[in-house]
Order: sequence, then C-alpha cells, then structure tokens
Amino acid sequence: MRTYRVPHTDIDVSCIGYGCLKLGGSWDRTPLSSAERSRAAHIIATAIDQGITLFDHADIYTYGKSEAVFGEVLQQLPGVRDTIIIQSKCGIRLQDDPQPDDPPRYDFSYRHILRAVDASLRRLHTSHLDVLLLHRPDPLVEPEEVAKAFTELQRSGKVRYFGVSNHTAAQMALLQMHLDQPLVINQVELNLLHAHLITDGIGANQEGVPHTAAAGTLDYCRLHNIMIQAWAPVAGGTLIAPPPAAEERVRKTAERVAEWAKDKATSQEAIVLAWLLRHPAHIQPIIGTTTPDRLVASCLADCLELSREEWYTLLVTARGTSLP
Repeated sequence: MRTYRVPHTDIDVSCIGYGCLKLGGSWDRTPLSSAERSRAAHIIATAIDQGITLFDHADIYTYGKSEAVFGEVLQQLPGVRDTIIIQSKCGIRLQDDPQPDDPPRYDFSYRHILRAVDASLRRLHTSHLDVLLLHRPDPLVEPEEVAKAFTELQRSGKVRYFGVSNHTAAQMALLQMHLDQPLVINQVELNLLHAHLITDGIGANQEGVPHTAAAGTLDYCRLHNIMIQAWAPVAGGTLIAPPPAAEERVRKTAERVAEWAKDKATSQEAIVLAWLLRHPAHIQPIIGTTTPDRLVASCLADCLELSREEWYTLLVTARGTSLP
C-alpha cells in the first residue's frame, strides 16, 4: 500500500488507516467476550495483511475496551508494535466520569490529558503513543495547560507527536501559538455526503451560501502542512447501501458508485475512498469496518485513481445541485 509521510515527523503511514472504534463491542462496561476478542484479532490481522500501518484509537471508544482488546492482540504478535503507528485521542469525558451525575463534557486540562494518556498506555500495553490527538474542541481550553501537558508527555517519551480532531483553522491557530510542538494531524468527518470542508471555497462570494465556522480549515491545514484524516469516509455505509428513506442525492450517488464499481471491476468502497484519495491534500481515510471482506474491499482504493472528470461527477451528484 502507498504511504504518506506525516508532515513535521519521521513517521510514514499507509494511505488508508484503520479506526478501532468498534473493536470493543458494546458501548457499556460489559466485559469483553471471547467472541469479541477473536473478532478483533481477525480484523487487526487482516488490516496488517492489507498493508495498513496506522491504527486510530480514542480513550472513550467502547469505554476503553477497544484499546484494551487491541493491546491484548498486540501482546500475541511479537514485534508488530515496531512496525505500526498507534494513534489515540483524549479530551471527551463521558457521563458519570468519575462521579455519578457528572455531565458529558470536554476536558483539555493538564491533569486530564496526562491521566488519559497514562490510561491509554496501560490498556494498549505500549510504552508510547506515536500520535496523540485532542478529540473535540473544548470551549474551556486553556492553551497554556495543553502546552504544558504536551511538553511533559514528549519529554517523558510517552507521546512522540501531537495533533487534533474536529478542529477549525482558528482553533488550531490558537493552540499552535502556545505549543512548542507542531500540530501534525487534524482528523475530521469527511466524505462525499459531508464534503463542506472541501467545497467551502466553491461557494465563496455566492448568494445564499452559509458561511460556517469551519470555512478555510482544509486550506489552513495544507498551508501549515497538517495532515488531514477523514473519519466516516464512506458515510457510515450510506454510500454503499443507502436506507430506503434516503434523499435523492444519496440514492443517485450510491447508484453511480455501484455502476462504476461494476464497470471498473472493483468495489463500491474503493470508488468512494478513491474520491478522497484523489484530493491533492493527501487525505488519509480512516476506515472502521469490523468485517474483513469490507476491509479488503476498502483497500482496493489504493489501486484506483479517479480522473478529474470522474471526481467532479461524484461531487456534483452528491451535492444534488450544479456547481456555481
């Protein structure tokens, strides 16, 4: 599989990453079952066989069970840790954490960042994270505290590089002003049906086009050499099998994707992911399926390149309206 160099680092990653959100099974504190452990081992092995080297986590995924089962699998695969990149996220705190009636919230405080990383390292059975991302913007963020936490984590060897997730250009700029380390990744929701980060420039100076807080985020990342990772790159499967009540633009996009997959002797997943890979920003899709066949089908995107005309055909179909 093709690789990308993560800017400002010495890390090379596969052009497609694997998202470990679903590895831990249910979103509750039910202990992992033997079936869930077996399923996780199978999908991780499949990802590695396909050439995937980046594995994306978050401390909250299935209440920590996703990191835990990944760590168990790693212990059964001697030497693999040195061949893969482990990335995790922190900053989201779930309800009742740690006290009953504590609300869901975001927490970029110095103490929480350090505590969250230590917990992730224990669950993952690793000495360090290659990359740590701040999960969702915290309105109460004090950038000086983030900077203090990042410096301590890097100095101790617990985290090599840092980034963010779901952050706007202005939020990244505010953080970067206080950091000694460059932000190297921004992971955002991005797919054919949720493409405003790519298309916001198309609507510039157009009547009736809303201006969002995220405008300019993709350009900011390109300008400052921040890698873009795309979560939900196939729109949660909607572009592969749209629900019966899906709006017309969704149905038409899925139909075109299926038609092209047949014509090109590839998979529907490959068509959808190739649309992201065609973008010159070197966007890295983070796929999250737990079905080995779908993972293999997704990796076919590495062998497929869409023309400019095909890329725009999909864009216009998914927009459901013509370009200005």
